[in-house]
Amino acid sequence: MKAYRGRIAPTPTGLLHLGHAQTFWIAQHRARQAGGKLVYRTEDLDPQRCKAEFADAAQDDLKWLGIEWDEGPDRGGPFAPYIQSQRFDRYRSILGQLKSAGLAYPCRCSRKDVREAASAPHEKGDEPLSPGTCRPPLGQAAAFDIESAPRVNWRFRVPDGESVAFEDGRFGSQSFLAGDDFGDFILWRHDDVPSYQLAVVADDHDMGITEVVRGEDLLKCTARQLLIYRALGLEAPVFYHCPLVTDPDGQRLAKRHNSLSLQAMRNAGATAKSLRAKVSELVESG
Repeated sequence: MKAYRGRIAPTPTGLLHLGHAQTFWIAQHRARQAGGKLVYRTEDLDPQRCKAEFADAAQDDLKWLGIEWDEGPDRGGPFAPYIQSQRFDRYRSILGQLKSAGLAYPCRCSRKDVREAASAPHEKGDEPLSPGTCRPPLGQAAAFDIESAPRVNWRFRVPDGESVAFEDGRFGSQSFLAGDDFGDFILWRHDDVPSYQLAVVADDHDMGITEVVRGEDLLKCTARQLLIYRALGLEAPVFYHCPLVTDPDGQRLAKRHNSLSLQAMRNAGATAKSLRAKVSELVESG
């Protein structure tokens, strides 16, 4: 069996909250329980939303909470760099492989075009199903001139009608139908930013991650990513999705809930010990 390698991967678009603390605490626990390594990766793909001060605050908050990692931006390691904005050449290489395999195609539809053309409603926060307006027949080139198009996204061609199944370490058997639960998803944005789906597959593979611990809101993303792993001929890690933490109104926590951020609670006098107790309580109740 491979030695266990887990990871925590905050996105620096805001301050971390209790939900992040729960997920990262579980990730650390599972890594230590397995006698393995824990990797810290900064997922700062979007240059418009990601800020250096949030990246610094995330590391500071997690260290204060008592979470420790073995490799990361602050301490290096054999798979550096551990910052996604420094790994774009690798992501372009992966996109090139998918293009060569005929599994990535250019799409000039805007988000509004896709939303208005979607034939079925979609879950809040999830991207609507692409209508396939720009999808060329397999083996054929795009029906428009890519160079002259004002905005071109690259999409992954999903195998319509195929069930993508996996066993989750927390939620058990999962299955999503390609072309129904999700459609052709974006691999590379028109503003030259790789998608989360593409980047995490490249990173988790390159960094030897054997188990991905993250929130349950990403269960459907796992199905998409498994298709990329298969397309590239790569072995996928196993997955463990954590229950989401909600606010008093039952809404899942988001970075806009500043009053529930780790930093705000620290500033209000909360101790690391009390926060760890709260996180443990959340883990047990979940």
